[in-house]
Amino acid sequence: MDSISRLLSAARLQAGLDRRCLLAQSTRMEVPGPGPRRASFHVLLEGSCQLQVGSALLELSPGEVVLIAAGSSHRIITQGRIAERGITEIPGRNLLITRTEGGGTPVIDLFCGHYTYGAGAGAMLFRSLPEPLRVSFAQSSINSDMLRMLSELMRGEAERDTEGTTVVLSSLCTVLLAMMLRTTPGAGNSATIWTAVSDPRIAAVVEAVVADPGSDWSIERLSRLSMMSRATFVRHFSAEVGAPVGAFLTRVRLMAAAELLLDSGDTVAMIASIVGYQSESAFTRAFVREVGTTPARFRRAQRR
Repeated sequence: MDSISRLLSAARLQAGLDRRCLLAQSTRMEVPGPGPRRASFHVLLEGSCQLQVGSALLELSPGEVVLIAAGSSHRIITQGRIAERGITEIPGRNLLITRTEGGGTPVIDLFCGHYTYGAGAGAMLFRSLPEPLRVSFAQSSINSDMLRMLSELMRGEAERDTEGTTVVLSSLCTVLLAMMLRTTPGAGNSATIWTAVSDPRIAAVVEAVVADPGSDWSIERLSRLSMMSRATFVRHFSAEVGAPVGAFLTRVRLMAAAELLLDSGDTVAMIASIVGYQSESAFTRAFVREVGTTPARFRRAQRR
């Protein structure tokens, strides 16, 4: 199994499409945070709009997807020369249709949804992503074609809105996240997605560590795998992944450990050894720093 498939499986992901927004000009839509262990996403199919999250104001074009991994509240804005208006919602069987209050010709076609993830590996994965994460599929003809097909399936199913629509849309939203995680942000985007590094030598290192996090991954061994000198490897790795080698290795090992705590009957000491820690105490300290509780308490809480 490849690294992204492993990560999404470990994340215990559930996906859902909440609404289709057909908004006219001069509209402001407030989007509340989706709640604990949830991340919002938006897919712009047609038109242009702004997305504001915190102090960041993004100008979105067709073919762009934004993931708000931290689950922050945000707003969608369409421009116009008339007074700003709110929205009205028309409930469907499986999702809402959102339009501008007072009507008007739609200037955007936007899908909005959310991902729900587990408290262990899922939470660590989403915390490791940029906030917000913006990916443009229009920059690649292959990705653009895939998004076009995916969006047409989403549109068709949303309009059909019948038996099975919820599970079909959930599956399509999971596909969308996989596409985001493997797409390198284009020029002018300062975000770094560690699941989609552009340097194939660093990508090979990431793939190897995710596949076998408990191995003895010394700097020397990793630099040999990348076919770089130690100093060059360390510099390139941090630039591509957005984190030092040690921090990345810790993250991947703790993600693997969280899954073992939930899925196996192994002791904490055994799991510490499996994921590459020399002592249970060192593993426990690292786990508490990342998760906020001890491995044993995490296991008990999640199993309850």
